[in-house]
Amino acid sequence: MVYYAKYLEFLEEARTELLAQKGVSIDKLAKEGILFVVYRQEIDYKFPSFLADNLEIVTRIADVSKVSIEFVYEIRNQNHQTVVQAKTIMVCVDKNFKPKSIPEEIRKKIS
Repeated sequence: MVYYAKYLEFLEEARTELLAQKGVSIDKLAKEGILFVVYRQEIDYKFPSFLADNLEIVTRIADVSKVSIEFVYEIRNQNHQTVVQAKTIMVCVDKNFKPKSIPEEIRKKIS
């Protein structure tokens, strides 16, 4: 079976890919001193997955506030069975890890 903490890596890859599809580069923002950190993570494990399974991760942005982004996910196996449902709230911070408003150009791309 897939180790339960491995799903955190899957979620990170999925949200990074979603942002990239919307024209937002996490690496580029980090170089500019704009960081996004996990504020809250929720995971509901519905069904086990196994190492040979092909998993699909459906990711969407549920909410964007002045300083945070809420991602929701559903991970399904090759039989379209829900394996995991999850939610991540990311907060925008500066290089000193102080909360910072999400730049308007980023908000436009992800809203």
